[in-house]
Amino acid sequence: MFRFPKHTLPALFIAAVTSAAQAQITVQDPWVRGTVAQQRASGLFAIITSAQAGKLVAASSPVAGVVEIHEMSMDGSTMRMRQLSDGLPLPAGQAVALKPGGYHVMLMDLKQQLKAGETVPVTLVVEGADGKRQNVEVQAPVRALGATGSMQPGGMHGGMKH
Repeated sequence: MFRFPKHTLPALFIAAVTSAAQAQITVQDPWVRGTVAQQRASGLFAIITSAQAGKLVAASSPVAGVVEIHEMSMDGSTMRMRQLSDGLPLPAGQAVALKPGGYHVMLMDLKQQLKAGETVPVTLVVEGADGKRQNVEVQAPVRALGATGSMQPGGMHGGMKH
């Protein structure tokens, strides 16, 4: 029978608790819409589930100068997009879809064209009900510009008002 030395038990316990905490948030099917040359914005889409109630409060990516959490909605016949400055609520145990035409993470001031087949690293920041923040690292594949739910040919902002 293998025994751990007594001095390693606290470290093993901390590692187990840390792993459990990190497993509390899952991100499924992340993807970023590809861009054309000179396009300055795109969106990250995924399904986020948090075991504990919390909210998505921030995000960052090395491919974008500015990253914000947005909501798109219809106002009469006009599609509007706005930043969710207070974050996106993540109800405990419920999947929240980030999708074209709804909630999404906006990647703006792009530093390069995003081409299908590439991968974009994005860090999501989730704040728990206790106020503690956790970073969730996501590797999102880039899908072609015309991928599911594509917007106007000009990209994410074509024909929309903030």
